Amino acid sequence: MKIKKGDMVRVIAGKEAAQVVQDKDKKPAEGKVLSVDAKRGRVVVEGLHKVTKHEKPSMTNQNGGRVEVEASIDISNVMLLHNGKPTRVGFKIEDGKKYRYAKATGEKIDEVTSAKRKEGKKS
Repeated sequence: MKIKKGDMVRVIAGKEAAQVVQDKDKKPAEGKVLSVDAKRGRVVVEGLHKVTKHEKPSMTNQNGGRVEVEASIDISNVMLLHNGKPTRVGFKIEDGKKYRYAKATGEKIDEVTSAKRKEGKKS
């Protein structure tokens, strides 16, 4: 995935981005990625796309009621921020190591760690 947990992103499409277009004084919707669901292609961004969830009273939550939580956003609707500017992300392999890099500037963002293989599994 080109976006991972802990990255700063800007919303470029959807409800949060539309609010910025309507009100020119508003700052673009940005936040830190809390989680990434690679299988569904969605991310949860801190403080954005809040929805109201109704919870029944239970042993852990005695009162129940309405709770505001961050909902997921499609990964195509967010763009990585590098040095405060939105940029597309690419991958390069140098000296046998894989890096994410910002396509706008060509600078390295970070090193990508490969997924660990299961023991005894041939590929």
